[in-house]
Amino acid sequence: MTQVVRLTGAAFFVLALCSAARAEDPKPAEPPPLLAVGTQAPDFTTTAHDGSKVQLSKLKGKVVALYFYPKDDTPGCTKEACDIRDNWGKLQKAGILVYGVSTQNNDSHKAFAQKFTLPFPLLPDENGEIAKKYNVPVVDGKARRITYLVGKDGKIKYVWPKVTPIGHATEILTQAEAK
Repeated sequence: MTQVVRLTGAAFFVLALCSAARAEDPKPAEPPPLLAVGTQAPDFTTTAHDGSKVQLSKLKGKVVALYFYPKDDTPGCTKEACDIRDNWGKLQKAGILVYGVSTQNNDSHKAFAQKFTLPFPLLPDENGEIAKKYNVPVVDGKARRITYLVGKDGKIKYVWPKVTPIGHATEILTQAEAK
């Protein structure tokens, strides 16, 4: 059974406005897909927290783990950084260069690296330019936790779209050694 409801002029006007507003609301933009395995890793140049200049294209011939993380000195980011620190000898022995990238500045990175004795460079990405090149979403000023493994040929060898902080260093080692 169909019911007919009569709307007064004011009720009809409000209903029409709500319908129009819903029709005009854009859908939230989907982030671009992460870069695919086999894609040339985008080049960038920056200065790490330790003062060293890092240009990805000059690292060709080396395996590079570029891990994006949300924020210095937070629980998950500290676990991930310390996991890499604790496996640093194995990573070095395998010839893997590791760079942590977040949107904090080098003052924050220096404090974080010093507090936890991190032996690898942390890269500032205050404007999210590196994250943008790698299609890493930055939400509320924080990069999502994503890692790219770049092979010796400068191409992306493996992508972790969702990283579990503890055990990630072992995952990096395993994929770097995989043929």
